[in-house]
Amino acid sequence: MKQIQMLVRFIAKTVFKRDTDEFSEIIEKSASGADILYKELLVFLERGEICKAENHLYDSIDVKNKYHLAVAMDFYTRLNLLSESELEQADFSREEIKDGIKNITALFGMNFTTDYFD
Repeated sequence: MKQIQMLVRFIAKTVFKRDTDEFSEIIEKSASGADILYKELLVFLERGEICKAENHLYDSIDVKNKYHLAVAMDFYTRLNLLSESELEQADFSREEIKDGIKNITALFGMNFTTDYFD
């Protein structure tokens, strides 16, 4: 859990020049259209549909829009805050959160996470 939080903060610092793991403000102030994807993911999460949310993220992500990276990091940060039982109930795991971060950051050309969790 702590590794995930540290990595997300590192991404916020390097990409968005913010020392935070709170991405909602970055997204809402971006005027980049990322806020629509953000709101859609929140609806999935409210329903407990984590797998559907992640699939929607991958289907909708625009790797040319850095604010979509903020949306993804916010999504995985929210998942990381869930308890093991909440993740299990949604048929998701902490390992899948790590894999999701690795995959999304790789899409944005940031392969520094390859060994981060090992």
